[in-house]
Amino acid sequence: MSDSPNTLPDDSETPKPRKSRKRKPFGWSTFIILVLVVVSAGLVFQRDGLDGVLKILFQDFSLFGEIMPRVLAGCLLGGLIAAVLPHDKVSKSLGPESGLKGLLIGTAFGAILPGGPFTAYPVASALLAVGADFGATIAMVVSWTLIGYGRAVAWEMPIMGADFTLWRIVISLPMPVLAGALGRFVYVRLKHRMTL
Repeated sequence: MSDSPNTLPDDSETPKPRKSRKRKPFGWSTFIILVLVVVSAGLVFQRDGLDGVLKILFQDFSLFGEIMPRVLAGCLLGGLIAAVLPHDKVSKSLGPESGLKGLLIGTAFGAILPGGPFTAYPVASALLAVGADFGATIAMVVSWTLIGYGRAVAWEMPIMGADFTLWRIVISLPMPVLAGALGRFVYVRLKHRMTL
């Protein structure tokens, strides 16, 4: 880099974290869900009356109370990970230039990541925020979904048996890498077209 005041620093020298987009509290998906809730409540009211609607409402509030601590813990975990992880190392290991190594790291991380969606998605969002690319993050999420050791050991192996579980995992191993590579390929092309 030159010391001349007219030259700008090269952006490729320091990886920058992806800017998080501002989320709207009420978007089209919230509107669709709200319409479905109102229609469903109307159908339950027509069939079971006000008692049926109130029973479901109280059950939902109870479920909401059970889930909320997990959601809060997952979001807190994601925020803390984004604050703690060094952006330059994440970008180097899981960024767009990480190649196959980044996809393999994402796959391995997803396979060992414990917890349910309240953990996995905030962690994936945090990785995107600190410099991981779409491909490595897709590999992580697909690996968590297909290979996740926690579900395999706790649920699949006792119910389906060790042979089935091991063969399913072996057959599933290339899927996260392929999905990540495809995600990386498509994202780069779409991003390029959108900037033209």
